[in-house]
Formats: sequence, C-alpha cells, structure tokens
Amino acid sequence: MAQQGLVGSIMKKGIIGIIIGVILVVVAKLTGFPFVFQVMFFSYAMLGALVFILLDAPTMNRLEGPKAAIGLVVFYIVLSVIFTAGASGLPQYDPEVEKGKIDKLLKARKARTQKGKADELIARAKALDERAIAIDKKLNSLGGGNIEVVEEVVPAASGAGGDIVALGKEQWELQECYNCHKLGGEGGKKRGPVMDNIGSLMTPEQLKEKILDPKSWMAEGFDKQYKKGKMPDKYKDLMFDEEIDALVAYLATLKNTSVETPKPIKMN
Repeated sequence: MAQQGLVGSIMKKGIIGIIIGVILVVVAKLTGFPFVFQVMFFSYAMLGALVFILLDAPTMNRLEGPKAAIGLVVFYIVLSVIFTAGASGLPQYDPEVEKGKIDKLLKARKARTQKGKADELIARAKALDERAIAIDKKLNSLGGGNIEVVEEVVPAASGAGGDIVALGKEQWELQECYNCHKLGGEGGKKRGPVMDNIGSLMTPEQLKEKILDPKSWMAEGFDKQYKKGKMPDKYKDLMFDEEIDALVAYLATLKNTSVETPKPIKMN
C-alpha cells in the first residue's frame, strides 16, 4: 500500500514538475533567454520535483560509525559527478578567444602611449634608412650622375588600417554589441532592438549621435529599456574616434529590409 502511494506521489509530482518546467521554458523563450538557460530552467523544475518526491520516500535505516562515513563519501561523490557532468554540458568560454579580444582592444591604446609612439618612430626611421641606402647604391651604380630623387613620405601607422567596414564589424564583436542587439539572427537578449535594417532608418550622423549619447534616440517599443538606461553611456570614453567612425560605417551598411527593425525616435 505504501509502495503504491510512493509510486502515485512520484507520478503526480513528476508531472507537476514537467508542467512547471515547460512553462518556464516557454516564458524564457518568449523573453529572449538563450537555449542553454531554457534547459537550466527546466532542469531546476525537475530538481524541485525530485526534492518533493524524496520527502515522501520511506526513511532509510540509520547509519552509524564507518557506514555513516562511507555513506557520506558516496553521497558526496555522486553529487560531485552530477554537478560536474551538468556543468560540462554548458557552453565553455575559451580563454584564448577572450585574450584575443583584449589584445585587439589594447593594441590601439598601446600605440598612443609613449612607448608605442617611440616604436612607431623607430620603425619609420628604419624604413627611411633602408630607402637611403637603396638610393645611395643606385647613385653609385650610375656613377653619381644627376638623378632627381623624389622623396617618398612614409605614412604613420594608423593602427586602424584596412577596410573601415571590416574594422567596424570587428568593433561590433570587440565591444560585444551582440549582448543586447540581435543581428543576422544571432545574439541579443531583447535589451536592444534588432539591427539588421538600421542603416535604412538612421544616417551615419544619427548613428554616431546614438553611440555617443544613448539618450538621444530611442527604439520604438523599447520605452522601458530606454528609461532604465540599458545602453551604457561609455563608448565616448572607451573608444577612439576612428573606432567609433568604423562602427558607424559598418552599421550604415546594415540594410536588410526583410528583417523588421524598430523605428528610431529622436528624443533630444
């Protein structure tokens, strides 16, 4: 009879746990939580159901002496295995990837330090010296005749060479804009609007204004996020002008009209 009561309790509380877990998953999905969090919420619901099931389980015989110590060790091992196995199934951050991001962020800043400027001057001096040697060899080979030498200006290393749009995309990744904004179906936690068509809705000047002053524009339908100041007011201090310009150039190319992007509203 007690056995039947325990089985009934397991089925009843198990079903309740599943229902609660499904509700949590649906709510998490609707509010933009990643899949891994949805799995975690469902697991918590099932864990809670398991705890309530154990409350109805028959009491165990009392363990004393060495048996109690062995039981405690076994329980600890089982618990550790469960937690370790569960954690290993979650997404793992690669330290090398994060280190690479930090190195890229600091590279431009290093170039503006005294050491960075000195290194740049040394490199330019070396390039000029090599060119002078080459010109001298050419003069000697021609018997020192009158040769018009056109001075070639060696450009200073900008630290941001290359395609400006590609650099802007890199800034999108480095500044981790995807934490709040969805682009190309990836990223975003609904703290900010989808960005796929933002280039059709805002001019480069307006985009730059929004980055420098988050309160200057608000996305339609994001009143709560705007009032809470979800977009940080840090980029004007965190990024150099050329980095902001690159990010703006990249955002200005986002003109996918098939993706609904909230309308920007001028606030001040």
